[in-house]
Amino acid sequence: MTKIKITKRISNALISSLGAGVVPRIGLEHIAVGREKEVKAILQDFDNIGEGGAGFRFVVGRYGSGKSFMLQLIRNHAMERGFVVADADLSPERRLAGTDGKGVATYRELMQNLSTKIRPEGGAFTPILEGWINNIQNQVAQESGMRPNDTGFDDKVEEKIREVVKDIEGLVHGFDFANVIIAYWRGYRSDDDDKKEAALRWLRGEFGTKTEAKTALGVRVIIDDETWYDYIKLVAKFVSDIGYKGLLILVDEAVHLYKITHTASRQKNYDKLLAMFNDTMQGRAENLGIFIGGTPEFVEDKRRGLYSDEALRSRLSSRVKGGHQDTSAPVIQLEILTPQNISELLHRLVDIHATHYNYNKTLKPSDLQEFMQEVVNRLGADKFLTPREVVRDFISILNILQQNPSISFRELIHGSSFKPTSPGKNPEIDGNTEFAEFTL
Repeated sequence: MTKIKITKRISNALISSLGAGVVPRIGLEHIAVGREKEVKAILQDFDNIGEGGAGFRFVVGRYGSGKSFMLQLIRNHAMERGFVVADADLSPERRLAGTDGKGVATYRELMQNLSTKIRPEGGAFTPILEGWINNIQNQVAQESGMRPNDTGFDDKVEEKIREVVKDIEGLVHGFDFANVIIAYWRGYRSDDDDKKEAALRWLRGEFGTKTEAKTALGVRVIIDDETWYDYIKLVAKFVSDIGYKGLLILVDEAVHLYKITHTASRQKNYDKLLAMFNDTMQGRAENLGIFIGGTPEFVEDKRRGLYSDEALRSRLSSRVKGGHQDTSAPVIQLEILTPQNISELLHRLVDIHATHYNYNKTLKPSDLQEFMQEVVNRLGADKFLTPREVVRDFISILNILQQNPSISFRELIHGSSFKPTSPGKNPEIDGNTEFAEFTL
């Protein structure tokens, strides 16, 4: 049996996540098919952002078409290339704008999920800060010949730290941001864990009142609904100044903005999106990339989608000429995967599953074609199947075959108990979905 090169940890994550209908956090490169043009365009964005520019993209696709997958693929590519990344899903409790903590709740989620290549699971603020301080200490030791316990060593370290944060002080809210970074260093210097934790809480937007922040850190401001995006730009500037390529923000489930029933509240969120878009397009942000995942309705609905705002509509209108998409445009419309793409994906899943469970694969290309045809026959050719639905059903079949060696592939997919997942309604809009059923 020829095995593919994949670790047990990654194959388990892929099989478990895909079988549950959710996007894996790792191993996406093993199952990425049909997105070469989009990935090439995103990698060009990385080059621009890494050189001090900024970028803004909407990744648009219907439910199950791969937009969340694409965002996670962007996340993994970015970490491999030396970016700090942060991702969050919007929800009724997390928005871009609001007066009841829903804006800063998004910031908190992003900071909680702050990740780097060596800390891909999130919570990277502490290792980012301590790694930076350690690097400065090593630099001071090499340049001065001093040791960490020598008198004056910490003063030289603080001088270099101040050189970095001085570059931030002139930006909006930069002075207070810089003071909190200094407060973290001083807590680190004196082994004051309370001081370090207070600084981290402030940087993560977790202080509820200015009085609390002043008592703990001596700063008179906190990160709130109105200011959180300014601090995103400060974090981007800071991480780029200390050696990373920049900061990428990935925000999925933007359809929740579309679902806001109160017109004024929905418009306030669209205004925030417009401000963020303009910032990146007009050079008012550095080393920052923003990627927003949403459905076609969220973008194109002229009654309550982004197209209901004339400024946004004029900036985002589709740029498809002669059947070809302009991949440099702000909106990346994810094209439907071809039957060839789906076939390649299923082949890869067979290889991953066989390698993970250490068995000789027996399924042939004709079996995979037969599976797809049976799904179409059962649901009807008029049903639009998405990769998420097909993959979830196929993983279930592979699991059942591995667990029940006496059952044949054809017996399973042609049996009356095989009920493939129906696309049904769009659960991102109306909360309804169905799942495949298998009984033995």
